[in-house]
Amino acid sequence: MGKYFGTDGFRGEANKTLTADHAYKVGRFLGWYYGELKKRANDNSAPRILIGKDTRRSSYMFEYTLIAGLTASGADAYMLHVTTTPSVAYITRVDEFDCGIMISASHNPYYDNGIKLLNSHGEKMDEGTIALIEAYLDGKLEAFGEKFSELPYATREHIGKTVDYASGRNRYIGYLISLGMYSFRGKRVGLDCANGTTWNIAKAVFEALGATTYVINNEPDGFNINENAGSTHIEGLQRLVREKKLDVGFAYDGDADRCLCVDENGEVVNGDQILYLYGVYMKERGKLITNTVVTTVMSNFGLYKAFDKAGIEYAKTPVGDKYVYEYMSAHGCRLGGEQSGHIIFSKYATTGDGILTSLKVMEVIMAGKTTLSKLVEPFKIYPQVLLNIKVKDKDKAQNDKNVLAVVKNIEDRLGNGGRILVRPSGTEPLIRVMVEAESEKICQSLAQEVVEVLRTKGHAL
Repeated sequence: MGKYFGTDGFRGEANKTLTADHAYKVGRFLGWYYGELKKRANDNSAPRILIGKDTRRSSYMFEYTLIAGLTASGADAYMLHVTTTPSVAYITRVDEFDCGIMISASHNPYYDNGIKLLNSHGEKMDEGTIALIEAYLDGKLEAFGEKFSELPYATREHIGKTVDYASGRNRYIGYLISLGMYSFRGKRVGLDCANGTTWNIAKAVFEALGATTYVINNEPDGFNINENAGSTHIEGLQRLVREKKLDVGFAYDGDADRCLCVDENGEVVNGDQILYLYGVYMKERGKLITNTVVTTVMSNFGLYKAFDKAGIEYAKTPVGDKYVYEYMSAHGCRLGGEQSGHIIFSKYATTGDGILTSLKVMEVIMAGKTTLSKLVEPFKIYPQVLLNIKVKDKDKAQNDKNVLAVVKNIEDRLGNGGRILVRPSGTEPLIRVMVEAESEKICQSLAQEVVEVLRTKGHAL
């Protein structure tokens, strides 16, 4: 991770960590950089860059400042307006844009925002280009064999223009509808739009496929995105499903790259369970190419037990859908994701896509003529305890020989009955100690053993 950009873009509190000036400079760089790449390929056309945003008040500010930077550098900015992150990825790819920009802080509160960058294939921007942007933000840019204290402005006929591209969002909606293999007629579906980007998309897709929808948190006002709503606050959807006796419910996050489900009994079905039910569904139909589902190290131990029983192999990546997708691309895997609900179906999308995930879950329900609770019944979720310990130095704490010894001892004692994971936080001075075992009592006891060693060896603050 860089100084400004993490695994999911440049994110922070609007006009504190991430300012309008930052956005302008990101636009300036992207417009200039893609223009230079075109010139060096003997193409004198203006770069075409796609922009979408979520429903935060500050998203308008960042949209306009990004556009000002892009057009000042000679790029044409195409505006999808309020739309989902996966729709930006899809349209960037199919309409052959030079790159895509999504303005969103995903599941964060309204006062945060972010800039997510996508390459021409709709994938997360490569680290090399991100490093050049960071260098420009710090006034230390070296590119194409030259040093730049400032970038040249476009002039006269080379100044860029803006284009209303709402039609792109509509074609994305059409694409989602086209993926529906079954009619949802007769199904009563709850949708929690988190007052985010699905507020005017999810209902349209489900009703086009025949479902009767019950929608909550679909009245964004600029300040209520994710507020007691969506995949991070799923209690409201659970109540809706139970009170209305719905067949199923789906909760999205602010930019709709995540989806969690609620079964007909009002119980939460998380990303691990979605990976299980769809992995089994694909295997049964001979569609699980490589017979491997890609997970992160934070997936529940019960998922691996369930995959073992189903004869499905699995890979484990670091936390972050970026790493999941990179592994999938490198090894030709069709299904991967995170417990949080970032699920990637690589045949259909290059990013996690919440609405697509909900459609795929519906597909399994309809194909099996069953309920969501029945589909996940074979998956036993192991109790999990996660303790966050504030430390003086993450590297020293994690690599202390005494800490390593107690972790190894716990691994040996757990054997095939659980697991322990000790890792540093990527953003805070914390060591995270996670234990999964057959009971919560065992989890707590084993996690405390590691914490005690961190304290006695002087690492804890």
